[in-house]
Amino acid sequence: MTATPDSADDGRLPVAEPGRTRRAAWRLVRLDGRAFAAMLALNALAAGAGLAAPWLLGRIVDEVKSGATVAAVDRLALAILVCGVAQLLLSRYASFVGHRFGERTLARVREEYTERTLALPASVVERAGTGDLTTRGTTDVASVGATLRDAGPDVAIAAVQAVFILAAVFALDPLLGACGVLGLTGIWFASRWYLRRAVGAYLAEGAANSALAEELAATTGGARTVEALRLEHRRITAARRAIDECRRTRTRTLFLRSVLFPVVDVSYAIPVATVLLLGGALMTRQPGAVTLGTVVAAALYLRRLEQPLNTVLEQLERLQSSIASFSRVEGLATAPRSTPAASPEPAGDRLEVRGVRFAYDGGPDVLHGVDLCVRPGERLAIVGPSGAGKTTLGRLLAGVDAPRTGSVTVGGVPVAGLDPDRLRERVVLVTQEHHVFLGTVRDNLRIAAPAATDADQRAALTAVGADWIDDLPDGLDTDLGHGAHRPDGAQAQQLALARVVLADPHTLILDEATALLDPGTARHTERALAAVLGGRTVIAIAHRLQTAHDADRVAVMRDGRITELGTHEDLVAAGGGYADLWHSWHGDRPRPDRQG
Repeated sequence: MTATPDSADDGRLPVAEPGRTRRAAWRLVRLDGRAFAAMLALNALAAGAGLAAPWLLGRIVDEVKSGATVAAVDRLALAILVCGVAQLLLSRYASFVGHRFGERTLARVREEYTERTLALPASVVERAGTGDLTTRGTTDVASVGATLRDAGPDVAIAAVQAVFILAAVFALDPLLGACGVLGLTGIWFASRWYLRRAVGAYLAEGAANSALAEELAATTGGARTVEALRLEHRRITAARRAIDECRRTRTRTLFLRSVLFPVVDVSYAIPVATVLLLGGALMTRQPGAVTLGTVVAAALYLRRLEQPLNTVLEQLERLQSSIASFSRVEGLATAPRSTPAASPEPAGDRLEVRGVRFAYDGGPDVLHGVDLCVRPGERLAIVGPSGAGKTTLGRLLAGVDAPRTGSVTVGGVPVAGLDPDRLRERVVLVTQEHHVFLGTVRDNLRIAAPAATDADQRAALTAVGADWIDDLPDGLDTDLGHGAHRPDGAQAQQLALARVVLADPHTLILDEATALLDPGTARHTERALAAVLGGRTVIAIAHRLQTAHDADRVAVMRDGRITELGTHEDLVAAGGGYADLWHSWHGDRPRPDRQG
């Protein structure tokens, strides 16, 4: 499974191609090359020390057969003991070096994943869904970490040991070595069959897990809406489909393992039996061709080969799963970035929308030839019924999405083409969906302005009416989140708005940003924001028409078009759609349409 160009079109995050995954893995190895080389060297020394025991045991057999003294046998036994202790110490230190290499490399993987995730455009994240990103950042990164920390070093040790053991068998007797290798062909064929199918199967399993996580996140996040609209049956049906797909993909990977491991277990005994039978035949028919000690040593080597091969094959499942996980983690490197080429400096803060049409994911247009000019320092309210395109226009003005046709510019430069740092200086979009980060109140505020002092932060909180900060046990140092103070929806909104005050953008777009506040607090907050951000451009996508009353101009949207534009007084006097909305909102006269 590879990253395909249409993965961005259908909203899925890409998966890295095998070649890119291999290059990324090799790059991680090179970044800590000394530790990796030390791990291999120590493993080689440990494997070399381990080879001595079977050979020395074969020598003991031959010495006893030839009538050697007890002292000679004791010396050989002492040598076996010394080599065993050396192997133990070298293996433990090699494992220690390998684990340290794994932890450092895992830290790099996590840091790169975080950087790439934060660099994703908001539109890409929204279309992909939080379930996929969450699964990649938790399950997939954890799988890669387990491989780097445990499976990787174990496989490296086992592979070195296996190579050394086979070399030792060939050194004892080439014919016995060849028979031993031929006896292992069953493992080779079974492994080839498994490897051709495993990566695709594990990628499918990871995708199914992401889809299930997305379904569960959507259902739990909108639980009240599901209950209110009686969508329980529909959501349960969708969750069951996702669970069935998870079970199907999991059953596929279990089937692959159920074929591999029985073949491997049988194949372990074949080389040992072959060497014993061939050695016995040679000793009987061609005396002197091979000694009993050589046959015993070769059989012991091949018997010991079971342990490293077993380690490799047992970890093969984890390695395939980890390769699939690493492909998904590395796939973020091929996702669209929010850091385009350097754009020219905007000449001012004038926002202009010219002939804009926009559609979501290839669907029908939701904006139809919208034209709008927002003057610097102006307070503009955008109102209209639900589905009129207000939020979509706000996203285009904030550079979250780019228009299908037409242009949205700030100071003559396309908003969506600005690099993230410059865009945040120019335009900030605040919606009713807010996030409180784990940490203190101070940590949450400094996200917007790292250099902000305590006085700056308190002033920002005061500006948005967050008087509850004085009731917290530790003030700005109060921890927020699970197990600590958990802000309600209104407090989370005020924290987000305080971050906006500290960020001090040239243009602020409020998309129902005060919807969770009571009407009085909302109006006070909006007016306080207008005062604090004096001289800045404020665009409010409003549900409460009082916001429109306080604005310099009002844009009325219906069916993806701006149907009216002017001051509140002028639009009310004109007697059009806005006047009907205003009178209906005040209860002056009935109107079938409801403000949305």
